[in-house]
Amino acid sequence: MIITEYGNTNASTGLIQMVDDHDLEGMESELAQIRKRTGKDFYLAAIRVQDWNADLSPWPAPAVFGKESFGQGAPDTLSEVLKYCAGRDKTFIIGGYSLAGLFALWAAYQTDTFKAVAAASPSIWFPGFVDFMKDREIHTKRVYLSLGDKEEKTRNPVMAAVGDHIKEAHDLLKKQGINTTFEWNTGNHFKDADIRTAMAFASVMNG
Repeated sequence: MIITEYGNTNASTGLIQMVDDHDLEGMESELAQIRKRTGKDFYLAAIRVQDWNADLSPWPAPAVFGKESFGQGAPDTLSEVLKYCAGRDKTFIIGGYSLAGLFALWAAYQTDTFKAVAAASPSIWFPGFVDFMKDREIHTKRVYLSLGDKEEKTRNPVMAAVGDHIKEAHDLLKKQGINTTFEWNTGNHFKDADIRTAMAFASVMNG
């Protein structure tokens, strides 16, 4: 994995975000929005994913758009992320957009390394994920969830369930005593990914 660090690497707060080329194009805008919304010192480690559907998926699943199915590379990816975090005296927050947001949620069920999760428009429609949440406790104190208000308005029956799934996930976390925020954003899944991700990180950083 290729890791690009932004901001003050001596800061006590480290943000971890799995990214693709599109995310990297909007990174400066995202960083500016986080600074504007928090006024806090931080650095962000943008970890470039080689195969998005394979490397961020916790288990195999059939394709829901196009022909590309989902793999089960999340455990190996998380192993590399934890190696990066090891030995660093930081408060780590993991977050991301879309499937990276789902990966961030899943990762917090595997380890207590992350103080908070910032999941912007996470792919929580992913088959079996809410059932996975029902059977486990998350190892973090704070979770942010968001969704575009047009994301569930699709003819794809799997992805159309995303609204119901994220509301169910929010309720599950609240019942477990997790400090959880859920926000609706304006637009479909492809609108303002950098701003939505910044909002997610800023929310959990501000507490």
